[in-house]
Amino acid sequence: MLKHFTLFLVLQYFNRKDKPYWYIDTHGGAGVYNLEGSEAQKVGEYRQGIALLRQAQNLPAELSDFAAHIQKILPSPELYCGSPWLAQSLTRVGDKLRLFELHPTDFVHLQNNMGEAGLGKRGQVLREDGYKGLISLLPPPPRRAAVLIDPPYEEKQDYWRVTETLKSALKRFESGCYLIWYPCLSREESRKLPEELKKLVPDNYLHAELHVHAPKADGFGMHGSGMFVINPPYLLAEQLAANLPALTRLLAQDEGARYLLDSKIR
Repeated sequence: MLKHFTLFLVLQYFNRKDKPYWYIDTHGGAGVYNLEGSEAQKVGEYRQGIALLRQAQNLPAELSDFAAHIQKILPSPELYCGSPWLAQSLTRVGDKLRLFELHPTDFVHLQNNMGEAGLGKRGQVLREDGYKGLISLLPPPPRRAAVLIDPPYEEKQDYWRVTETLKSALKRFESGCYLIWYPCLSREESRKLPEELKKLVPDNYLHAELHVHAPKADGFGMHGSGMFVINPPYLLAEQLAANLPALTRLLAQDEGARYLLDSKIR
């Protein structure tokens, strides 16, 4: 949920200005998921995340707004929101969306789901490698863009590809807002990724992690997730600081639940 909440805050900030922007998603997935037909992982994510948010009360302002927005765009509890679905609901008529998905089945689902959402001419769903596709789009014509990079990290090379893609992206479009999601795992690549990203932008980033439980003794499985934002909105650190304590309490599965927030914003 950290990913979607952070994306929600960033796009809300972009909408404050009456200037168009692009939203680019390197790994769009299916866009939205029907839990009755989804894999157990999606069902688990829903029950341990959005389902708890739907039932929560006395939330901080931004979390309450997020919960209300999710209820608005997904009135059925059988549906689980993906990033493209959330982004299309927040972007405006003059904004553009570019959604990449390489997996053939997910690509078809993404096309169909975004069509049903009324994406129309302001968006494109592209069956391409999202890393390469991102670079081909930069810089976008309006010179304003929010870019979500959230590969599955099922292969170790994804960690390397994220950093290498960002090196190229920043050379072409230094002022873009890049949101990088990653899983919190015991594996070395996961633990090192934030430090590698800080080397790219040592003075203009926000780094947040939310651990829902302590790492397992055997070292397997996710115990949380992280978001690293390059060129973050100036309000984002303050907003997350006000909301992460409540979000951590809401999602906590044991006493090892905690959050981390670190930023340098110029």
